[in-house]
Amino acid sequence: MPDAEAVRRIALSLPDTTEKIAWSMPTFRVAGKMFATLPEDETSIAVRCPKVERDELVLAEPEKFWIADHEAQFAWVRARLAALEDEEELRDILADSWRQAAPTRLLDAHPELGLPPGA
Repeated sequence: MPDAEAVRRIALSLPDTTEKIAWSMPTFRVAGKMFATLPEDETSIAVRCPKVERDELVLAEPEKFWIADHEAQFAWVRARLAALEDEEELRDILADSWRQAAPTRLLDAHPELGLPPGA
């Protein structure tokens, strides 16, 4: 089961990622733009996710994904770390969120991160 340290290690392994405390929690940013947070007690993560995909995720796997009330109007979703299969799934989730926040120059420089698996 992935934990907060795995989130930190994987997020910081993505290009041009930094960690910054905001709202009293760790946040991860690519080129200054936030793509993940470790809210509250660090048992979940919040990541970018297009609203249409987010709603489908939550309906398909409600034990794993949910939408925090204060994030409902934004394109973010929460994932319970304990519900993730392994660190590979965590890496896929973080990399997908990173892609949504990363500037084109980073996507072009790192084509291996430019497309989701199977795309």
